[in-house]
Amino acid sequence: MHVMKHLALALVAAGAAALTPAYAAEGDSVVGTWRTPAKNGSVEIARCGASLCGKLLSSEHLRTNPDLRDVANKDTTKRDRRLKGLQILGGFTLEKGVWTGGSIYNPEDGGTYKATITPAGADTLKLKGCIVWPLCKTQTWTRIK
Repeated sequence: MHVMKHLALALVAAGAAALTPAYAAEGDSVVGTWRTPAKNGSVEIARCGASLCGKLLSSEHLRTNPDLRDVANKDTTKRDRRLKGLQILGGFTLEKGVWTGGSIYNPEDGGTYKATITPAGADTLKLKGCIVWPLCKTQTWTRIK
């Protein structure tokens, strides 16, 4: 379960959020800058063609040391990458108002996990990340801007 605890840094919420059909149909509703509950992080989500991309803007650790590197990456050739600005979300497809089939990278443990992003209101989204089903973690992200 240690991995699940670390998964929370990059992961966030999803799940069975109540969505209005009009709101759920809006694919761009998750575009923006979001506060994560873990490590007081912020992630910018933008459209990448038909998909979404999300990059890490800040966290408690990055505010202390903006030059932190991806030292936990399982791929040793990527361990020199800067964490600030690193793409941690990608590969999503919009299906019935929910972004599915994507992944989230957790720089704390160097793992990449299957992810789903569900809009849960104008200023809230839920991101669900799974090591393998049913080992999933859901967090709620709140819009910053």
